[in-house]
Amino acid sequence: MAQMIPKILTAVETSWQKELAQAYRDPSKLLEVLDLPTEPFQAGFAARKLFPLMVPRPFVRRMRKGDVNDPLLRQVMTLEQELTAVSGYSEDPLDEQQSAVPGLLHKYQSRVLMIIRGGCAVNCRYCFRRHFPYADNSPSKAGWQQALEYIRADQQIDEVIYSGGDPLMAKDDFLAWLSSEIAAIPHVRRLRIHTRLPVVIPSRITRELLDWFTGTRLQPVMVLHINHANEMDDELERAVKPLRDAGVTLLNQAVLLKGVNDSVQAQVELSESVFAAGIMPYYLHVLDKVQGAAHFDLAESQARDIMAGVIKRLPGYLVPKLVREIGNQPGKTPIDLHLQP
Repeated sequence: MAQMIPKILTAVETSWQKELAQAYRDPSKLLEVLDLPTEPFQAGFAARKLFPLMVPRPFVRRMRKGDVNDPLLRQVMTLEQELTAVSGYSEDPLDEQQSAVPGLLHKYQSRVLMIIRGGCAVNCRYCFRRHFPYADNSPSKAGWQQALEYIRADQQIDEVIYSGGDPLMAKDDFLAWLSSEIAAIPHVRRLRIHTRLPVVIPSRITRELLDWFTGTRLQPVMVLHINHANEMDDELERAVKPLRDAGVTLLNQAVLLKGVNDSVQAQVELSESVFAAGIMPYYLHVLDKVQGAAHFDLAESQARDIMAGVIKRLPGYLVPKLVREIGNQPGKTPIDLHLQP
């Protein structure tokens, strides 16, 4: 399939590592480029000690200058509310900090998650793994053999998911090696990547990535993480087109976030915008109750009302599944809707 990659890809083959190195890490500098005052946010700067600020410039360019309530800014800006411990919120909301072997989580019967890298290109303030012990799940290349042996030994595993952090923070040569090893395991059918990196740095979609991702017998699936229609722009649409043209199944999962996308209109626009780029709406998650993110949470009744409104506005194939993830459950838990005529 790799030979199908169009030449248009060369236009986005800039250095994503350079974009990563130039990301904003100082909240005052981020506010300055957005023409925003520091005073309303000053008390939240200390939240960097709990979870660093990290925002790439391509993502910042999609933010509205002078708007303190910009939905993209709200996802990444340190806030004072993060410093308050809230009852009912935990550092391990999904009970996943015990791995099957280092670097591998076996949460579901037929799928395993490989924690490829601990870092991300953007630190979303609602991240359910903001407290995850990545240092204990970062094996060397030799250490990954143990994870591969685990997969070989369990013939029920038919899908491997690259997760993190963000798995695309890893170098393409390592990902190519690991993918070829997985493809050599007969009972594995699909390779799935969960990533936000191409959303915030579209140049991460390189020819090398497409070569290894589409160059094995495994069916390739990429699940992007886009929460708001404003995250879509021409650069991102151009970047994902070669993936789609090469036969990659593109899905989107989002998180329902107070003050970001908590309206019927926002959800309709999100589904329409990702589908226009060839990405299918997949999941809409209610917030995982991670400590430090309670200010993003919505009552489940509000989530139901929003989704009921979305169903009235969109055809079924554009409606993501409203779900909650519960630790130690065999899959995502659908949230039932009670639709009114």
